[in-house]
Amino acid sequence: MVDKVVSSISEALEGLEEGMSVAVGGFGTCGAPAALIEGIIEKGVGGLTAYSNNPGTELDQIALGLSRAVKAGLVKRFCGSFVGYAKSVERQYLAGEMEVELIPQGSLVERMRAGGAGIPAFWTPSGAGTPVSDGGMPMRYDGEGNVVLVSEPKETRTFMVDGKEELCVMEEAIVTDFSLVHAWKGDREGNLKFRYTAENFNPVVGMCGKVTVAEVEELVEVGELEPGEIQLQGIFVDRVVALKPEEGAGEGAGARRHPLTLGRRGPHRAAPGAGCRRGTRRVDACRHRSPRGAGAGRRFLCQPGHRTAHHDSRLPAQGP
Repeated sequence: MVDKVVSSISEALEGLEEGMSVAVGGFGTCGAPAALIEGIIEKGVGGLTAYSNNPGTELDQIALGLSRAVKAGLVKRFCGSFVGYAKSVERQYLAGEMEVELIPQGSLVERMRAGGAGIPAFWTPSGAGTPVSDGGMPMRYDGEGNVVLVSEPKETRTFMVDGKEELCVMEEAIVTDFSLVHAWKGDREGNLKFRYTAENFNPVVGMCGKVTVAEVEELVEVGELEPGEIQLQGIFVDRVVALKPEEGAGEGAGARRHPLTLGRRGPHRAAPGAGCRRGTRRVDACRHRSPRGAGAGRRFLCQPGHRTAHHDSRLPAQGP
């Protein structure tokens, strides 16, 4: 057995240097490796290229998740599918301090998975015939409103799909120097289990790093996780660090305590017929179930500082 457990966050991030690329798990604050992000800030390593679904969240001027590293000026380039709630990204992007590459969400996931599977590239219809394939999307400004860097065109090709021709664009795999993930449980060999909605980008992020570091809420011995429970195999994980209570252990789904947490325990499920409070705003849709094809029957988790898909007004409310 190879024991991959390290004793501290600083040891877990050993080797992370200026100008490296980092993939970060999580969706907003849900499942974000908050302790490892704090470790990057304390380490002061800058010039990073960050790959993540979105660069964290900022609410009432409080930065959460990856946006903490962005706000600290440590990210020179962000590559992801959504930037809407991170005001620091908007400010730095328009000021010419940061580059932004927008990637269709499904393509982002598959590019990460391909990186972990050793697939150099793949073809997809997503984004074909748009600026995603044709190029020209603004990636950097000069601070005066002038675009100084745009995306390059990508190779396209027509394939027969379901008996008809369809234009596809070639997307290259993502392989990063480091990958950072948050897991609910992990064993000493690096096998990981995620909790509820935190099983979003974490598995594919964990696959695409040359060095993958997992922060875990609960460290268990090898064999305690059933084979069917393991959602990211230890072969992809290089280091495991067990969180301490002050680092968010026991908070669930990767949310650390902050002024906007829901009650004392952070994320929670609403009792039948009850709503929940997000800050001072009441949300009554917490008993929505996911739509067909998105994990039927699984309930979405209400997260602090994160409006998950269960707030979609198209889904019918269940219960009073």
